[in-house]
Amino acid sequence: MKHSEIHFDIKLDENSIPEQISWSATDNPNEGIEETKAILVATWDPYHKGTLALPLWTKDMEMLDMKRFFIEIMGTVGDAALQATGDTEFAFEVEQVCKKLSQNLKKEITAASKGQ
Repeated sequence: MKHSEIHFDIKLDENSIPEQISWSATDNPNEGIEETKAILVATWDPYHKGTLALPLWTKDMEMLDMKRFFIEIMGTVGDAALQATGDTEFAFEVEQVCKKLSQNLKKEITAASKGQ
């Protein structure tokens, strides 16, 4: 049986706010520790029928990048749900939400680049 590991290293400031996040994985094609600005890890608790989520981001992550990060996570959730359940309606609805949020984000990016 193949064994795979993912490791996260979080450096916190004096107020326990992440300053640096690094990760490594046995199956990482880039090999070695990679720095990142945000992670979101979620697990399903089958006994309590609920999700435990651990969202972390560094204090220097830009707001527009954070919004894009969340939109892309939602898109991944839609794709994974389709693959796991075959529910095309659910996946389509998630995709529509992502498209709407992406359009809004594009407007924000344009406004920010114009200094508004």
